[in-house]
Amino acid sequence: MLFRLLSTLLLLGIIGYTAYKVSPWPTALVLRYAFDAGAEKKSGNLEKYVPAGITALYNRQYDAADSDARLDVYYPAAASSSATIVWTHGGGWLSGNKEQLANYCKILASKGFTVVAIDYALAPAAHYPTPVKQLNTALGYLLQNSRQLHITPNRMVLAGDSAGAHITAQLAAICTSPAYAAGMGIKPAIAQKALTGVLLYCGPYDLGKIDIETGFNGLAKSILWAYCGTKDFTTHPDFALASVNRYVTKDFPATFISAGNGDSLLLQSQVLAQHLGRLGVTVDSLFFPKTYTPKLPHEYQFDLDTEAGKLALERTAAFINEQP
Repeated sequence: MLFRLLSTLLLLGIIGYTAYKVSPWPTALVLRYAFDAGAEKKSGNLEKYVPAGITALYNRQYDAADSDARLDVYYPAAASSSATIVWTHGGGWLSGNKEQLANYCKILASKGFTVVAIDYALAPAAHYPTPVKQLNTALGYLLQNSRQLHITPNRMVLAGDSAGAHITAQLAAICTSPAYAAGMGIKPAIAQKALTGVLLYCGPYDLGKIDIETGFNGLAKSILWAYCGTKDFTTHPDFALASVNRYVTKDFPATFISAGNGDSLLLQSQVLAQHLGRLGVTVDSLFFPKTYTPKLPHEYQFDLDTEAGKLALERTAAFINEQP
């Protein structure tokens, strides 16, 4: 009996190890479970800050041919929205959903904005650059249905956190650089003049600068394998284009960018902020001293129980209102 149990455990171990070596799915599913649990906990903690008076439109399908292409819209019922924020969720490109953003979007909408949260296809079922293309399609849908969805078509702000910040930054570059758009093979669905700003929280922007063995807290290899669709992703023909930091131009939209002082991706945000500044792009950054305690983790902005989280929300709203 004991021998049979040990044999079964050994066999399961061999199968699991083999699957890990030949497919990104086992690790991706474990990470998805862990990432989703963390995101849902953060969302639940925001419930007490959600104000009354927010109108919500749920599960609008922005591409009739794509079951993953759904979005939610939030806006203050008693006031006209001054701008529309389109937020792309994080989750390492392999987890997350628009529902996890619902409470934060409602809070942000109470500041006088229409806020849209989008879903996109997750890795490893979908590969790069599918989410970038989906975000572009979502923007086209929002413009086509602007009156019905309470969208301000001439004051659009792209926003994202973590992997969503990377997707957002890529599309902002596509909308402002014809050469990059051509390289990506994506025709922008929104005119450059309609894109008034970008909000980037805690994202990776130069994937070529991430240590494959230690990056993303040691998860870089598994995550990028899942997203790119190939284990040898560094030779993927489109991998270089994913390092959006190398392709931004002086026409990149005004940008608010932030990350916590305890975030492993902090340097990515700092380098992008500096690069945009050198190009002459309007940049409003929120970074914290190394000595700031307690250390602010990845996605610190969603914790409104902290002064840092409250400050990030205030600065975000102020940045949007300052854009013409």
